[in-house]
Amino acid sequence: MSDHEPQPQDPTVAESAQPAPETEAAVGDAAAEATPTGAAVPPPAAEEPQQAPSTTAVAADAPASTEAEPAPEAVPEPEPVPAPEPVESSGAAVPPAEPARPRPVPRPVPRPSPHPPTPGAPRPGAVTPGQAPATPTVPVPPALNAAESAEAARWGRVDDDGTVWVREATGERTVGQYPGADPADALAFYVRRFADLHAKVVLFEARLAATDLSVKEIDSTLGSLAEDLAEPAAVGDLDGLRTRLEALRAVAAERRAAAEAERAAAKKAALEARTAIVEAAEKIAGTDADRMQWRPAGEELRTLLDQWKDAQRHGPRLDRTSEDALWKRFSHARSTFDRERRRFFSELEKTNADAKATKEALVAEAEQLSTSTDWGTTTGAYRELMTRWKAAGRASRKDDDALWARFRAAQDVFFAARDESQRETDAEFAANLEVKLALLEEAERLVPVKDLAAARTALRHLQERWEQAGKVPRGDIQRVEGRLRAVEQAVREAEQSQWTRTNPETRARAEGALAQLTSAIAGLEADLAAAQEKGDARKIAEAQAALDARRAWLEQIERAAADSRG
Repeated sequence: MSDHEPQPQDPTVAESAQPAPETEAAVGDAAAEATPTGAAVPPPAAEEPQQAPSTTAVAADAPASTEAEPAPEAVPEPEPVPAPEPVESSGAAVPPAEPARPRPVPRPVPRPSPHPPTPGAPRPGAVTPGQAPATPTVPVPPALNAAESAEAARWGRVDDDGTVWVREATGERTVGQYPGADPADALAFYVRRFADLHAKVVLFEARLAATDLSVKEIDSTLGSLAEDLAEPAAVGDLDGLRTRLEALRAVAAERRAAAEAERAAAKKAALEARTAIVEAAEKIAGTDADRMQWRPAGEELRTLLDQWKDAQRHGPRLDRTSEDALWKRFSHARSTFDRERRRFFSELEKTNADAKATKEALVAEAEQLSTSTDWGTTTGAYRELMTRWKAAGRASRKDDDALWARFRAAQDVFFAARDESQRETDAEFAANLEVKLALLEEAERLVPVKDLAAARTALRHLQERWEQAGKVPRGDIQRVEGRLRAVEQAVREAEQSQWTRTNPETRARAEGALAQLTSAIAGLEADLAAAQEKGDARKIAEAQAALDARRAWLEQIERAAADSRG
């Protein structure tokens, strides 16, 4: 990852390119504008029937509908009168007759949906990702009908010399001359100009309601229409049209406020998203180096950088101060990560080199011990080498694997030789086991001990032959030794029992107790006889119970004395 990433661009808000607003040149032919008062204006060569307002600008702003309805019937007008010869006046050039204008094709007016919009659903005309932008349907303003044209004509008049006037709140003003023609035709010419202006205002009204115009386009169109309605060469209710335009300014202000609010919300969301990217990068950079997973962390930082670039190119622009501050934090986090990664791997390389040197020494020791036949001592030495190997740490994967293979090979040579020796020893020990099992059968016939002296002599000879038989397999040691210990314990218990019986002190105590019991029994027998003579049943019972107890004790002591005498 490199620190030389492109710095953030100027976060000024870039306005998207918008279509040009309607202009006066888009409506009608510029050559047909009225000439100033005093210029000679010839009547048209052949005046066509009254046409609908020009839809040059309308067609440019509103795309054609997929299903066009039949055009409305035209309002019949008087047959055109042959134009008189052009009249020269003050040397001014006479403008040509106004060209015929095509009748616009009405388009269906979209009806509002009966269901309220779902929260979070895209606005009408909005483009969702992966979807082609939908062209909004804007109705084409209909042409003025006969009544509306007549109403517009009431706002003007024609002098005898063909000068055409229009009434406004500020008074009358001239809009042009149309000499040598019928006054109705002259008024109709300028009424069509009014119809063009009316159509532009109505079209803008529809677009403002049905499409998602940008603030720049709204302001541009309002300025253009205000300029067109300043002193137009048209006859009609110009003040009413200007009032209608002023009402649209309030709607445009609301749209402007909503757009600014959306832009502010988008900037806030973009700021939060950028901040989240920075915080995620800082969290990665702040992770302890010993716990860091460097490869996944590097991939995550690269993903965060791609997200930053994508937000910078395609998302809302942030103010310069906020974006610079966030970029500095993001760049600092990436620089910290790169610095810590370089330091970690530099230390790791040094640690790997030390571990490699230590393990090479351990491998050399293991290889020297591989030919040893001192099985017990060498086994302990290999155990110690394994402990030192684990404490040495890890070298690089390639070196560590190679050294471990050599270490294991040396161990395998030693332990294979030890196992072979152990197998030979086990075969010898198996023969010894058969001998000891036969000795055990002979020893166990001494239990229970009946002749203590003979049992002691036989056991002593068996123990000598046991030692001469040698070792048995390790798995059988405890079993055979346990059986011999049981026989030895039985003989010892017989010796202890005999000693207890022949002990002089025990015998003296037994004879003294015998004399005492004999005397006590004689006294109790006298008491029993006296009680029987008196017929005292209670004393008879007591004397009899005491006498029975003493006689039982006497029998036990006499048996003990007989045992002690042998």
